[in-house]
Amino acid sequence: MPATPATPQPTIELDGLEVQLGGRTILHGLTGSLKTRAIGLLGPNGAGKSTLINTILGFHAPAKGSARVLGLDSHTQGKALRALVGYMPENDAFISKMSGVRFVRYMAEIAGLPPSQAMERAHEAFVYVGLGEARYRPVGTYSLGMKQLAKLAQAIAHGPKVLILDEPTNGLDPPARKRLIELIREIREAGDICLLLSSHLLRDVEETCDEVLILRNGRIASICNLAEERRANRKFLEMETSGAEATFTAALETLGCECAVFAHGRMKIVMPENVEIREVFKVAADRGVQIRRMNHRRDSLETIFLNAMEQTGAADGRL
Repeated sequence: MPATPATPQPTIELDGLEVQLGGRTILHGLTGSLKTRAIGLLGPNGAGKSTLINTILGFHAPAKGSARVLGLDSHTQGKALRALVGYMPENDAFISKMSGVRFVRYMAEIAGLPPSQAMERAHEAFVYVGLGEARYRPVGTYSLGMKQLAKLAQAIAHGPKVLILDEPTNGLDPPARKRLIELIREIREAGDICLLLSSHLLRDVEETCDEVLILRNGRIASICNLAEERRANRKFLEMETSGAEATFTAALETLGCECAVFAHGRMKIVMPENVEIREVFKVAADRGVQIRRMNHRRDSLETIFLNAMEQTGAADGRL
């Protein structure tokens, strides 16, 4: 009898996680499991993203519950966890007069590598991110895009198992952003590092991540598997109609459509792949329904995010 495949270990597990700072609760009982190797962290300003990252890194002790990364508890096993983590912070933390390669070597030594190996890995990391020719220049002379690449180099130099990226493309021009996103995707596709990418740019998360955790007011608003959403790739119609909406939606449902009807003749229709828009027009014509406005699109991370922000059922932090 063949052995049952082992259940993959979740990348991040949150179990009733509550974090308080200055006597105020910032994270409210977060519970959820994220199992893919590329996770996006989204939420408006003040949602608790930075607090969650700092808790995962072991800098904030939970008031209740726990956060585990690759099975390691962030509070009780923080030192062991941090040894596996590469962190690219949002804010610069360079020694401006130090050369890029010396800075990355220094950070690799802090992460636990011996000096000779740290220097070797620093050179490799600089070449990998495309800054090989600038590695001997003082970091303070780097452009914004170069500084972001140097931060990525120091985050990967010691060979982490988990890479946390906090607003990695913030302030970059389009060519610099494109280069950094390509590097992040290369790291993801290599398959030996788990990514946690926090960004206010939905496009960054959509292009690099397979799963997303959306926070709102310190609570989980949504956990969504983007890979499954991409496979489903559902088609949507948003319409404003005039006529016999009840018989119209009933006829569409016989075609396999899912319909939601709102006030003033507005409706939203989820269409199966085998149904074309012309069939919707035909049903409308047969039922004497006038289509006054139509918007055709496919589901996107923006839709998921906006729906999560409009939810009223996330008050307990559990989906």
